Amino acid sequence: MKKLGIIGAMAVEVETLRQNMARTTVTEKAGMTFCEGVLEDLPAVVVECGVGKVNAAMCAQILCDCFGVTHLVNTGIAGSLCNDLDILDLVVSQDAMYYDVDCRVVNYPVGKVPGMPLTYLADEGLLGSAFAAAEAVSPGRNHVGRVATGDQFVADRGLKEHIVAVTQALCTEMEGAAIAQAAYRNGVPFVIIRAISDKADESVEMEYAAFESVAAHRCAEIAMRLARGLAEE
Repeated sequence: MKKLGIIGAMAVEVETLRQNMARTTVTEKAGMTFCEGVLEDLPAVVVECGVGKVNAAMCAQILCDCFGVTHLVNTGIAGSLCNDLDILDLVVSQDAMYYDVDCRVVNYPVGKVPGMPLTYLADEGLLGSAFAAAEAVSPGRNHVGRVATGDQFVADRGLKEHIVAVTQALCTEMEGAAIAQAAYRNGVPFVIIRAISDKADESVEMEYAAFESVAAHRCAEIAMRLARGLAEE
């Protein structure tokens, strides 16, 4: 039986999902609140993991070990790295990688954790279902590509340009690749769904506050449609 784990870093990214769940039970682990129930007729666990790679990886591992999820989705907001990607557009991950892992001194490329792949490929079926759900919510505003992850809130044009140079990603955020790595280690299919809240440069102070909530709730709506599609398969 399918069981979906949905991870968001902040309350605004998961509150819509929690409100739409049925028959929920709540479990506290590692300072995180895991809401287990039924979402769109699919068994699911929704959790706010907290910001950053360590929180995200811990959360994904708990979902695998303690809740037996069969699929992982990371939902939330991100900064645009691409001129063609506007605020409130959406990115569905083709793959994910780190931009702040640097072991070049021992002959690894930027982004590669020794012993791990350079990039983590999203599950093709989840990717297709997520993109179809996104098109149903906001037709023509959706993109498939790479998600770049690091423990920085990017608000500097120079850093943005560096991330683009080393990753060729469409957007940047702080949890996705860590969840992808945990999914890879556990053999669990995953996909990342990110709505653009800002341009990842000096304009972030104006853009982020204005669009954070709208972007997060749009992403949650897409995650719900994805759950509905999985339940119907």
